[in-house]
Amino acid sequence: MSDANTPRRPHSTAEDEIDLAQLVATLWDSKWLIAAITAVVTALGVLYALLATPVYQADALLQVEKKQGAMPLFGDASDLFMADSSAQTEIEIARSRMVLTQAIEQVQANVQVRPQPRSLKERWLPGLFADSNRLPFAGWSDGEATLWVDELLVPSTYLDTPLTLTVTGPNSYTLHHENTLLLEGEAGSTANNNQLALSLKVKQLEAPEGLAFTLSKRSPIKALQSTRSALNISESGKQTGILRFTYTGTNRESIATILDAIATSYFVQNIQRRAEEAEKSLEFLQEQMPEIRKQLSQAEEKLSAHRLKSESVDLSMEAQALLTQIVQIEAKINDLAIRESEVAALYTREHPTSKTIQRQRHSLVKEKERLQKEVQNMPETQQEILRLTRDVELNQEIYLQLQNRDQELRILKAGTVGNVRIIDNAQVQPNPIKPKRSLIVLISGLLGGMLSVGLVLLRAMFNRGIHSPSELEQEGIAVYASLPASEHAKQQDARWERQQRRRNGNTPREVLALTHPADITVEALRSLRTSLHFAMMDARNNIIAFSGPAPSVGKTFVCTNLAVVLAQTGQKVLLLDADLRRGRLHNSFSMDASVGLSGVLSGRHSLAEATHSTKVEGLNVVFRGTVPPNPSELLMHQRFEELLAEAQSQYDIIIIDTPPILAVTDAAIIGQHAGTNLLVTRFGQSSLKEVEQALMRFERNNVVVKGTVLNAIEQTASNAYEYYQYEYK
Repeated sequence: MSDANTPRRPHSTAEDEIDLAQLVATLWDSKWLIAAITAVVTALGVLYALLATPVYQADALLQVEKKQGAMPLFGDASDLFMADSSAQTEIEIARSRMVLTQAIEQVQANVQVRPQPRSLKERWLPGLFADSNRLPFAGWSDGEATLWVDELLVPSTYLDTPLTLTVTGPNSYTLHHENTLLLEGEAGSTANNNQLALSLKVKQLEAPEGLAFTLSKRSPIKALQSTRSALNISESGKQTGILRFTYTGTNRESIATILDAIATSYFVQNIQRRAEEAEKSLEFLQEQMPEIRKQLSQAEEKLSAHRLKSESVDLSMEAQALLTQIVQIEAKINDLAIRESEVAALYTREHPTSKTIQRQRHSLVKEKERLQKEVQNMPETQQEILRLTRDVELNQEIYLQLQNRDQELRILKAGTVGNVRIIDNAQVQPNPIKPKRSLIVLISGLLGGMLSVGLVLLRAMFNRGIHSPSELEQEGIAVYASLPASEHAKQQDARWERQQRRRNGNTPREVLALTHPADITVEALRSLRTSLHFAMMDARNNIIAFSGPAPSVGKTFVCTNLAVVLAQTGQKVLLLDADLRRGRLHNSFSMDASVGLSGVLSGRHSLAEATHSTKVEGLNVVFRGTVPPNPSELLMHQRFEELLAEAQSQYDIIIIDTPPILAVTDAAIIGQHAGTNLLVTRFGQSSLKEVEQALMRFERNNVVVKGTVLNAIEQTASNAYEYYQYEYK
């Protein structure tokens, strides 16, 4: 390699840093793409906001009060059932299957009725034409049709299965599943299919004959999941006991109906729960009272028998007082035992209420033991009569307590009220909560902007093409010329391609240097001409070979227009198309390409026969000729070297258009004979790695590449300051 291909300079840490100005410039270059993508995504967001089915919200307010007894007189009896529940506990109860299933069945939220689409618009845009105010549960009503279902029972195999109800008359219908007839019936009566355990009762039917409805009954689990997902319960504030129930849906009437049903179901279960607690205590007392009554009778009989036997009737004053104390204490102990058994059904032994009862009972037991010691100091006769009298009075006291407690619980059960109060019934908000059209449009615009920016940056990240001459120069690769992209050349290429498609023939391709000599690209080629003049002073011959790393980099364009500007200086120039495989030089001239280089190399023609003069004075061209089966072998033949030697004696400059070096080896063969070799690269297409591999390929074949020509540079914000403006006015 020559000194033009110097070693790479060390990698700089600064190169790894993000260039903010370059980043902004890259985005600015793709501003129209960003704007287009943003506009499309925003338009989709607007379309969705306009067509989306509105979603409404209903809310209700309930209060969970601290539990109090039904009547203040019976506070002791009712305190057992008045434990407070946390707000989270009440929320979970309200969302339970017990409450929601009862509400669903009450309003038949598990029965869905929809008319089948009556037009293409309704089929493709159902949300746009659905009247959300006329879609209650188990029914449909609009200006054309009305159908109300009073009862729908289906076997488990038909749950979540759409059934088709077709109106067959003013008051009659048929029910099908796919093509199977299930039922025939009339409105107002129940139609049964005993074989399938299926029944349907239509409450009202007013629809034109032939109109079809879709009926379906959701499975309990799906109906529960749907209801639970639309329901939200939260406590207003902290420890306020105020629960806010909200329910969302597309139908205003339906969501208010189901929310009222949920609130009512929760309210009723609260009352039922308290009544059940009182009922359990009553059952316990009813079990205890006969046993206590029996014990009282037995104690009275024993006392009466003892008095007859011992002829003892009265107790002393001291014994009577001691007896009264013992009876009272044992009555209290028994009362605590009853309360402890009731509390045990509600709480664990570690609950504060249970511990309090245990402490009271332990204290009374100690007092009872003290009094029993005093009894032991009395005469035996007095002890016996005291014991029997105590049993009678104690059983009387216990029996009386049980009777009182029974009456208290009966009154408590009859006057049971829940600690839940419905403050506000369900009411639907006037405006839909979704879709939030302005927010959707804003988010879609932001999303479109971010998506487009990300796409541009991603494309820039994966685009390894060369975008400025400095990228080549930083790697030690000389750049002889930077050719800006020509708008005139783009227009000429587009026009030529259209003509090719229409005429299906070889239409002459215009040469930019002839049609637009003042074009900025032609001016850049004149600068290349000057650079080559000095670069060829120490060259071993007057042959210039142009190659490229890959196809479609613009080699033929550079060779053709450079040959024209060289010939315009008065030099004799020979333009040689050495791409024997896919050479297209003949497209730039309206000449026959059948006689060319391949014929000379194969010995069929001489150089003079293959040379064509052009309308540019001093410029001759040799086309590729017919495509040979062995291009590389022909170029390695002695005739090619003889052809070049003959041409050198006749022309001042010979320009050779060669194939891409990375595709075939022809360029390396031709480069052996050229005194000046240049590599054409294309802006944004040729990568730095491709250029390096091409130079290495030439180096392995002992071909010295002077430098490169960066072709078709587009003026963008990201490279606006990388090179000069070519126009001079």
